[in-house]
Amino acid sequence: MCVFALFPLVYALSASLSESGTLTGSNQLFASLTGANYEALFTTPAYPYWRWFFNSIFIATATALGTVLMGAAAAYAFSRFRFSGRRGGLMTLLVVQMFPQLLAFVAIFLLLFAISGIYPFLGLNSRFGLIAVYLGGALGANTFLMFGFFNTIPRDIDEAATIDGASHAQIYWTMVLPLVRPILVVVAMLAFITAFSDFLLAQIVLQDPRQYTLAVGLYQFVAVELSENWGLFTAGAIVSALPVVLLFLFLQRYIVAGLTGGAVKG
Repeated sequence: MCVFALFPLVYALSASLSESGTLTGSNQLFASLTGANYEALFTTPAYPYWRWFFNSIFIATATALGTVLMGAAAAYAFSRFRFSGRRGGLMTLLVVQMFPQLLAFVAIFLLLFAISGIYPFLGLNSRFGLIAVYLGGALGANTFLMFGFFNTIPRDIDEAATIDGASHAQIYWTMVLPLVRPILVVVAMLAFITAFSDFLLAQIVLQDPRQYTLAVGLYQFVAVELSENWGLFTAGAIVSALPVVLLFLFLQRYIVAGLTGGAVKG
């Protein structure tokens, strides 16, 4: 299984170091080694790779932070408060997360197109507009995921803090959130990876090459009009994988606790 999973990565690394710039010329792994693809990727003005890289990091980081803040607040409300429509809201979240966000890409395009005439910074060709789309698509699933984890926190903690005079905001920020840190880290990591690697929605929303994310920008290297330069594509893909790998290694101690902690009580 490790060989099966790692072979595409090894093949991409071999193609990025190949002189031919094509996948067919890289069938023999590491037959030729050169750093020309990486040098061209980082030094050629026509390839704004680092700008695409910054765009992806900015969009993914903002999406992760927004998803955690919005999802945690919603999950806390559903877990701790009893209000009219609570059960219906939970069922709505459960149903909504069954449908992928891509089903609504036509509606998303038309909505952003209409917003562009009023608030250009939230419309088409806007990074903030793309972030808003990601936040809306991830809210349902992540709220339901955190809801189960919040239910594992004893209510006695809230009641004791209330007796001591703490407000709901103080209980939420200073007591509950530190206890649910594993699920917050997992949700942030999943939101970051999803936004960082997304192609279709970013391709629909972003139209200016300077606003492209890495996924959209790297696609230009293998488009027909650019002669399908797979060497540059694989070099960019290898470099773009490093932030996700480092993030996963840094946060891996939270992953198991975050994914399983809310699975036994809901």
